[in-house]
Amino acid sequence: MGQYKHISKLLKAVAVCIMTAAPAVAAQTPADTVLPGLTTLEQFRQMALQSNKQLMMSRERIKKAGYQNKEAFAAYLPGIDFTGGYLYNQRELSIFDSDQLLPTKSFNPKTGKYEFNLVTNPETGMPIKGPDGQYVPSTVALIPKEAMTYDIHNVFFGAITLTQPIFMGGKIVAMNKITRAAERAARELHTAEAENVIYAVDAAYWQVVSLKAKQKLAQSFVNLLDSLSQNVHRMLAEGVATRSDVLSVDVKLNAAQVDLTKVDNGLVLSRMALAQVCGLPANCRFTLADEDNAMPALQPGIEPEGGYDMENVYANRPDLRALEQAVEVSRQQKQVALSSMLPQIALVGSYEVSNPNMFDGFKKRFKGAFSVGAMVSIPLWHWGGNLNKYKAAGADEAIRRLELADARELVNLQVSQASFKTKEAYKTYEMTTVNLAKADENLRTANLAFREGVATTDNVLEAQTAWLKAHSEQIDASIDVQLCQTYLSKALGTLYR
Repeated sequence: MGQYKHISKLLKAVAVCIMTAAPAVAAQTPADTVLPGLTTLEQFRQMALQSNKQLMMSRERIKKAGYQNKEAFAAYLPGIDFTGGYLYNQRELSIFDSDQLLPTKSFNPKTGKYEFNLVTNPETGMPIKGPDGQYVPSTVALIPKEAMTYDIHNVFFGAITLTQPIFMGGKIVAMNKITRAAERAARELHTAEAENVIYAVDAAYWQVVSLKAKQKLAQSFVNLLDSLSQNVHRMLAEGVATRSDVLSVDVKLNAAQVDLTKVDNGLVLSRMALAQVCGLPANCRFTLADEDNAMPALQPGIEPEGGYDMENVYANRPDLRALEQAVEVSRQQKQVALSSMLPQIALVGSYEVSNPNMFDGFKKRFKGAFSVGAMVSIPLWHWGGNLNKYKAAGADEAIRRLELADARELVNLQVSQASFKTKEAYKTYEMTTVNLAKADENLRTANLAFREGVATTDNVLEAQTAWLKAHSEQIDASIDVQLCQTYLSKALGTLYR
């Protein structure tokens, strides 16, 4: 109940600060925003849920997680990419550095084979070798350098490539499970944040109701003291009261008027705090459905009985469900680490075009061709790097599971404490009801005795002070029951559905 009590204490501290200020809060201006009719607690909750910036951010996180889930699913499908470009080359491409002379062959009927045409010695008939030790051909074929020179100053190229993953070591499947778990976790965190907002609204709402009731109580106390002051002044004039009696009542009356002013100021500030929590302007004017009751009515809520089925509580708690998704994410991250040690297979197909092309000679026009193949990547040795990565992921999963177990233990304690505090709040309220009846009767008998002359002003002042304390304690007890019921509902995971 820590942070929620902190919110309530903060509101009360703000009220105390305004109570100690000398000037009263200025009256509302004509430009104030006005909510028509009576505004219920549920309406304030809905306004806060719609306008809270933290909830807006969590809704965007849910959208982001959804987009990431779709992104991960796209990895199952083939990827199609286009690559194109232009390249300017300074020089032309030449296969030869000069004209080329190639020896020729003639068919020899005697051998039935093609033989080189060589220069022979007329006397011996044997081929003659040149200075370089090579035979000298009698005929040659000329290949000019220009015939094997190609213009590649301007080159255009393009390719459409299709890549279809076949087996990636389970990485794609794991990534899809991770993104789905992340999306579910984002939704659970949104629910948890909504519960925090609802509790903050309830704390601010019942703070206003409490101060409104105490304002009426303070006004009634001032009226009682004012009536007593008039009676004591008349008794002083008749000589049946002393000046000390008059001063005692007047001092008490002045103190009560100061307290009433402080409560008035605190009520204005509490309304501002409620407006801020609900996203309304600070100068917004509204009337709470419960603020004009003679006594804050106990709203129907969860009966503070023990013996809750903790498995159901665990299933209802959004924070625990978010931790469960974190465990799933860490488990799948371990699978991703494992995939780095497994083979990966992909099918690749492409269609490539270029200009100039070399499919039919070297021509300056676009022409292309298909190619299909497969790629296999098999990790062999990485000095234990991938294995240690896998072990680290396993340790992270163990940490997440321990965090979940620890959180469940804390939730168990939280439910027990919330149930106990709710039962104690009910008991306190019942006792304050009994004390209130006694204080009312005590004040009635004190006033009657004072009129009969058998009681002093001190007796009446004591009875009035006890009456004020009894009423104030019952108001506090009533509000405490409301907040304990809300907190118990939050502890059980049923506050926001």
